[in-house]
Amino acid sequence: MIDALYGQEGNSMVPGSILLLLLAIAVGLIILFTGKYRVHAFLVLLAAAYFVGIFSGLGLAKTVDAIAAGFGGTLKSIGIVIAAGTIIGYILEKSGGAISMAEAVLKIVGKHRVPHAMSIIGYIVSIPVFCDSGFVILSPLNKALSKRAGISLAVTAVALSTGLYATHTLVPPTPGPIAAAANLNADLGLVILLGLIASIPAALAGLYYGLKVGSKIYIEPDIEESYEDLIKKYGKLPPAKWAFAPLVVPIILIVLKSIADFPSHPFGTGMAKEFFDFIGHPITALLLGVLLSFKLVDKLDEHVYGPTGWVAEGLKNAAIIILITGAGGSFGYVLRQTGIGDYIGTTLSSYHLGLILPFIIAALLKTAQGSSTVAIITTSALLAPLLPSLGLSTPYGRALTVLAIGAGSMVVSHANDSYFWVVTQFSNMDVMQGYKLQTVATFVEGIVAAIVILIMGAVLL
Repeated sequence: MIDALYGQEGNSMVPGSILLLLLAIAVGLIILFTGKYRVHAFLVLLAAAYFVGIFSGLGLAKTVDAIAAGFGGTLKSIGIVIAAGTIIGYILEKSGGAISMAEAVLKIVGKHRVPHAMSIIGYIVSIPVFCDSGFVILSPLNKALSKRAGISLAVTAVALSTGLYATHTLVPPTPGPIAAAANLNADLGLVILLGLIASIPAALAGLYYGLKVGSKIYIEPDIEESYEDLIKKYGKLPPAKWAFAPLVVPIILIVLKSIADFPSHPFGTGMAKEFFDFIGHPITALLLGVLLSFKLVDKLDEHVYGPTGWVAEGLKNAAIIILITGAGGSFGYVLRQTGIGDYIGTTLSSYHLGLILPFIIAALLKTAQGSSTVAIITTSALLAPLLPSLGLSTPYGRALTVLAIGAGSMVVSHANDSYFWVVTQFSNMDVMQGYKLQTVATFVEGIVAAIVILIMGAVLL
């Protein structure tokens, strides 16, 4: 009976069970081609959208229209935000702003707590910077401090990698969580607030694992330069307050917009609310972050904003993730048009999986194909039509779904993940050490994040 209903109610002309089979095949193909054959996720996601649209009976013309609408609709809300966030990250890297932030954190926690410092530094830096890039940027600092403190590089490498990973998967404006929030129509300010809450225990779990397990594996920091030499290499570092500003100010503005939109209207309904809605819109907030990042540069000229400068390089880096995000939006929109979401939601609602479902799907995709960002985008596109049936269509439900997906996308970083190789190669780990340190640490981190998110769900939903 359910098969018949969903075959008629959706735009698709096939029974719900066939739609479910098509979805399973599509996800399997995504995993196979992105994981084993290393085909670019942009092409694979678009191919999956065509596959589902055509074989579901949606029709050739409607399939193409849905792919175009999904791609454009996703990038309309998220394209500029991703580009601006990537520019900020690139300028932080090139200007020495990331090192300046590290210096500020070290002054607070002390040079004797190097693992704690590296976890905090990674946590902050990965809010706008991809974890891969963040680890590369901070690796010389990590080695220098480890050598100075006389501790194993295994400890500080795990502390840094898991600190980076926590905000990379859970806190916008990192592209993955931003794309998921857009796909699920979640309030970005709410995602940031709840993401910060969930990411702290996750980062602490990674730090604890590094201290307990990493201390049993000694890896010599292979670095000749001292900590002081590393600082000198960057020349005059920008002031810490300006290094933090491009990250902190946009986050504060986005959160203020969310507060202004509360049903209680804390800022009223007039000019003040309109102002916060404007200044706290993610596009406006992140572009202001770009302007603030220019303060990190001694000489603002074409090498920063020119056609071959830092801004241009940042945009090149952003292009890939923007295209993958758009392709994920196409795949999700095609799925919505087939009516598969209603069928899956009705079928799964009887199992009361709630927030466990997005965690499991993201974890399977991440472990199978390697990319956290692809796992986040694909899972959010898949789950968008399911939220009402799963009881997650409220503002808190949508935000927590984004975070559950992010937690799943941590589980686990292993040999098919570029981040695994960045961490192991820059930290002198062999493959077995990498599995014991990086892979298990990300598993622990993801599970802890999921538990915290489930507790928040029990309170807020």
